[in-house]
Amino acid sequence: MLKLWNQKKTEAEAQRGKQRVQPSKIRLQKDLGELERDDNTDIVFDNVEDQTRFTVVYRPPAELYVGGEFRFSFEVSDSYPHEPPKVLCLQKIYHPNIDTMGHVCLNILREDWNPVLNIQAVIFGLQMLFMAPTPDDPLNVDAAQNMHDDLALFKRNIATSMRGGTINDTTYDYVLADQQNEARGRQQRH
Repeated sequence: MLKLWNQKKTEAEAQRGKQRVQPSKIRLQKDLGELERDDNTDIVFDNVEDQTRFTVVYRPPAELYVGGEFRFSFEVSDSYPHEPPKVLCLQKIYHPNIDTMGHVCLNILREDWNPVLNIQAVIFGLQMLFMAPTPDDPLNVDAAQNMHDDLALFKRNIATSMRGGTINDTTYDYVLADQQNEARGRQQRH
């Protein structure tokens, strides 16, 4: 009887020692496994052991931002899917819905989030921001004003900013994909 008691106690301690996988990580794993892949979007994990932090790289195929390569960090908390992932643009870009600190104005990252949504929905939302930016709910008021008042100036400012130019005393990051890929290739060869 004492032997049986000690065996149960040992088994209970072993069970406590096992790490339980959090529901948020199970859901995230499922969401990542179901992502629809396309040639314009990549997902990069800096640490394959940690799927809660990754970068989404998007290259718009058309419209205003064609030729650019835009990087967004995703951080998924233990409260996922009850809370949205935290998403930041890693580059300073000229966009009415993304401020110069990288904050993204996307309703599903705020008040419109619900647990039915997933990582794919957020990526789709980011893609839509580049296909159809809107001046109605801006984080970059200057860009929104230019888009609303003078579309030709807005387009010129996008082109200037994507080449790392300065607009109204703000210098933007160089985001053209071809040059970035060439620079990365040179770095990898050295």
